[in-house]
Amino acid sequence: MSVRIAVAQCAPALGAFKRNLDLHLATIERAREAGAQVVVFPELSLTGYYVKDLATDLACAPDDAALAPLAKAANGIDVVAGFVERSPDARIHIASGYWSGGAVRHVHRKVYPPTYGIFDDARYFARGERFDVFPSALGPAGIAICEDAWHMSTPYLYAVRGAHVLLYVAASPGRGVSEGGDLGTAESCRLMDAFYAQYLTMYVVFVNRVGHEDGIAFWGGSEVVAPDGTVVARAKEFEEDLLVAEIDPLLAARERARNPLLRDERHDLVLRHLAERVGMPRGLKEVLD
Repeated sequence: MSVRIAVAQCAPALGAFKRNLDLHLATIERAREAGAQVVVFPELSLTGYYVKDLATDLACAPDDAALAPLAKAANGIDVVAGFVERSPDARIHIASGYWSGGAVRHVHRKVYPPTYGIFDDARYFARGERFDVFPSALGPAGIAICEDAWHMSTPYLYAVRGAHVLLYVAASPGRGVSEGGDLGTAESCRLMDAFYAQYLTMYVVFVNRVGHEDGIAFWGGSEVVAPDGTVVARAKEFEEDLLVAEIDPLLAARERARNPLLRDERHDLVLRHLAERVGMPRGLKEVLD
């Protein structure tokens, strides 16, 4: 049986938590009316992206009272939303949470906050430390926040740990023009989505924001790509959109049986090479051997 997902390609207002929360609640109701069982919002959807020094003021715990209306709305429909998290050790993270049944069930902290070009994440945010697979209405899933997905190890780790769905949430600015005239970042993201989906035999749900901040335009173009690399649905560019698509939770397993790349993966070989790369003590390398 297929699962209906709603991709909320929205334009959050910078620093306006209450306004963005109201946008989320209204969008969740639209997704519910469309028959969706899951609705996914982009990176930092509750705060805007270039929060900079506002980060500490906007930060909260996943179970904070400020997020209670979102948790309450996540009844009968599961919600993925982006927020600034204050962890128990007082560090500040870019995070995305998964709310279901009125409570937060999983939180992913951005592991690779970029600091190059127009990005300055690592100046304000700590790094996450884990890539955990969690149960979702879509099947076993993992969350990648923007730059996370540009590191090949991220979807690979999720896939080998059993994820059938990669929820790739982003605040991707529009940059460059490719040779064919398409937006450069759009071409790169679409190539990446299709590659990960087909070669890791998993759904890739790419959820990008739109709107403008600090003179930067976010291009949207959200899409759902199936485990065989085909595009199930794609949203408009540079416009808000509620993209609704069907996901077959069993398709990843069928595709993995047909194309058994993960089954035949040499995890032991990968581990030995990584052990050598990071200078792991010889005794530990022998354990891996």
